[in-house]
Amino acid sequence: MLVGVLKEIKVKENRVCMTPAGVSTMVDNGHQVLVEKDAGLGSGFNNEEYSSAGASIVDNPAEIYEKCEMVMHVKEPQPSEYNLLRSGQLLFTYLHLAADKRQTDALIKSGATCIAYETIQKKDGSLPLLTPMSEVAGRMAVQRGAVALEATNGGLGRLLGGVPGTDPARVLVIGGGVVGTQAAKMACGLGAQVYMLDLDLERIRYLSDIMPANCFIKMSSRQAILDLLPEVDMVVGAVLIPGTKAPFVIRRPDLALMKKGSVLVDVSIDQGGCFETSKPTTHEEPTYVVDGIIHYCVANIPGAVPLTSTMALTNATLSYALQLANKGWHRACVENEELKLGLNVHGGNLVYKAVADVFGLPYTPVEEIL
Repeated sequence: MLVGVLKEIKVKENRVCMTPAGVSTMVDNGHQVLVEKDAGLGSGFNNEEYSSAGASIVDNPAEIYEKCEMVMHVKEPQPSEYNLLRSGQLLFTYLHLAADKRQTDALIKSGATCIAYETIQKKDGSLPLLTPMSEVAGRMAVQRGAVALEATNGGLGRLLGGVPGTDPARVLVIGGGVVGTQAAKMACGLGAQVYMLDLDLERIRYLSDIMPANCFIKMSSRQAILDLLPEVDMVVGAVLIPGTKAPFVIRRPDLALMKKGSVLVDVSIDQGGCFETSKPTTHEEPTYVVDGIIHYCVANIPGAVPLTSTMALTNATLSYALQLANKGWHRACVENEELKLGLNVHGGNLVYKAVADVFGLPYTPVEEIL
């Protein structure tokens, strides 16, 4: 198969979807790889490394879209790319369609087959291609929130771990999945007093066993959140319902309960955000203020540490990309239930029910196209 590796064009997005080592593996399996010029520079990989791995370097994305059977990105296609996608082409990347109707409409119109990293799912419910970026995002969320808390950035001026004789900051983490667990571990490690909420009692039991003594695990509820908001200095929103829009767990009137200069970090922003006042921001302008509360809602947090993120992402995605290239998308999805769950759009049809439900669009069961 002819596979294309595209350069990311989202603002301050320095990741790339495949390392030179990943390209080498694809080539060893008999595939041809085109890499857009300078695609890996932001992650520390130059064109010569890709060439040495067996890739051909091309000057522009249009050539990749024109020639390649499968095109790979990290982030979703940007509007300038919508018209480059073509019928019968395979797109393999993060999509997050439930938060982006414009992109959803464009992918349906393209006729392409679109498989989303974030909806590939194992039998145990885990999301293998979302997990590595969730691990990065969870840890980064606390780092970025700690910076936003500094008075020089408009925050209330509290050090996360405090110092002897002073109180540490209090951090609320809503959601006990991968993002929430990594965020809580990071906040605990920095010495904060951490409250963590989740809805799954078995998960709460598990977290209660593994988390350090300065992490307090509670059953999540509307009232539990309202009770904690006046006490905390930072809230990390780590709520995920795979493939669909995140629910609002903090509403605008709730901000009145919080201390002025406290921080909301919405890691669910790719799926529409879990705070009512959230809107996507970029690494260039990461924060804004609503009712005295600082909001950090960067939609590609792992892009700030592209070397780590790119290596972790290739580790997770490569085996699935190989299956798609070796077998073709149809056979790969028939034989692998995890990849089948990744199918979102095919041939002008929306085949992922959660996205169809969010936008009230026609839905075609994936079984009908397989």
